[in-house]
Amino acid sequence: MGGGVTPDGESLFENAACGLVLTNPDGTIVRVNATFCSWTGFTAVELVGRRVQELLTMGGRIFHQTHWAPLMEMQGSVAEVKLDVVHRSGAIVPILFNAVRRRHGAQVFDELAVMVVNDRHKYEAELLATRSQLEAANERLHGADRRKTEFLATLAHELRNPLAPIRTGLEIMKQVELPTEGGRARAMMERQVAHMVRLIDDLMDVARIESGKIELTLARIELRQLIDSALEASRPVIEAAGHTFRLILPEGSGALFLEADLTRLSQVLSNVLNNAAKYTPRGGRVELEVEPLRDAVAIRVRDTGAGIEPQRQASIFEMFGQVAGTLNKAQGGLGIGLALARTLTKMHGGRIEAQSPGLGAGSTFTIHLPTVAAARRDASPSWQEGERPVRPLNVLIVEDNQDNAETMCMLMELGGHAVRIAHSGRAGLERAASWRPDLILLDIGLPDLEGYEVARSLRADPHTAGCTLVALTGWGAAEDKRLSEEAGFDAHFTKPLAPAELFAFMHDTFGGPTG
Repeated sequence: MGGGVTPDGESLFENAACGLVLTNPDGTIVRVNATFCSWTGFTAVELVGRRVQELLTMGGRIFHQTHWAPLMEMQGSVAEVKLDVVHRSGAIVPILFNAVRRRHGAQVFDELAVMVVNDRHKYEAELLATRSQLEAANERLHGADRRKTEFLATLAHELRNPLAPIRTGLEIMKQVELPTEGGRARAMMERQVAHMVRLIDDLMDVARIESGKIELTLARIELRQLIDSALEASRPVIEAAGHTFRLILPEGSGALFLEADLTRLSQVLSNVLNNAAKYTPRGGRVELEVEPLRDAVAIRVRDTGAGIEPQRQASIFEMFGQVAGTLNKAQGGLGIGLALARTLTKMHGGRIEAQSPGLGAGSTFTIHLPTVAAARRDASPSWQEGERPVRPLNVLIVEDNQDNAETMCMLMELGGHAVRIAHSGRAGLERAASWRPDLILLDIGLPDLEGYEVARSLRADPHTAGCTLVALTGWGAAEDKRLSEEAGFDAHFTKPLAPAELFAFMHDTFGGPTG
């Protein structure tokens, strides 16, 4: 091929981003690179030996050698003409066609180097159109994700509202002597309400994790605090399934401490325990074993349940993942508990793993967590159920949900407090100004004024500025709590409220009984 391609230019020719063609003076193709083949749809074998004129058109006519020869009379000159390449499919591909004739002394190399590149204007237009399409698709995805997050938050709020009076009503029933059947029914309802609350919390955590808004409140805790907290939530589930439970704690386990968010880490362990209980046939066995390691601890939860196929032991930690073949054995669940457990464990610097010999052979979930040095224990007293921890107070309840307002009123009155109710923000402001309550339990989503606006008005009025203001709401995201704090609330509780939490806050704020 004469001086067509030197050894140094070999790789440049083959790897060029543009299409390259070498022809003899009569237009016969002697070499092509891969890019040109991709543009025309032909292979190199099919192209070599053919005339380039068969592939090039200009203005609808075949482009012959005679069209470019007059343009290259001077040595080293380059002719650039806008042409088209005919694709194998019959489609026309716009290009820029460059032809070069080379001379060396008196010798003329009658080869033509034909460089084919994309039509720049069309390429830029296509690039802009593609970029615009990608941006529009990206915006649609972000919009869908934003709407999903908003839907989950609204769903959680709407579900929490009816659960609030149910939970409060169950607390009131504890104060009343019930027949044996009534006591069992109440205990069953408490378990189901607790289960619903966990599902709602999991839904909200999915939204928070995906939006990067989940945060940890770290403190130095004893490992036994974590275990006791998780068992308090999971033991009713294990016992309801008729399982045998065994706790295996080695000597010295009381000296193990973690830097952790107790609520979140308890959620991890209780999710794993609940999972073991749900996927183990009735009357099975669940074990929790603690193994101290160097600067770490391994917490293992074993069960005699449905087991996991080997190929599924990693994917069960994916969001909405379910174990194949066990859906009919699950006692409820959304397939997000283990995904949350993995994320929260990782946020604590740990990891969680699953092992199982296979379906029907049980499972072992191991949570690895780093340990830290011991810390002084908090000796502050805690409120115990059954006590009457607070002196009588004037309590104003501002709540538009009548059932929730009445059950909360009954609960406060059982504690010896004087109670008034207002069903709107403006009514709450009027009642507070005339009655001067010690404590105001204020909903956020009121029909006329937002609870935040009511709180700011109460703080601005000298007569009510000093009252204790508590938000009781179905909105429980970090942003909602931040807005509550900015509006002047002293505390923010998410519905359905666990009465013990409110009583503990009241004890800490107002002190024990007097007289």
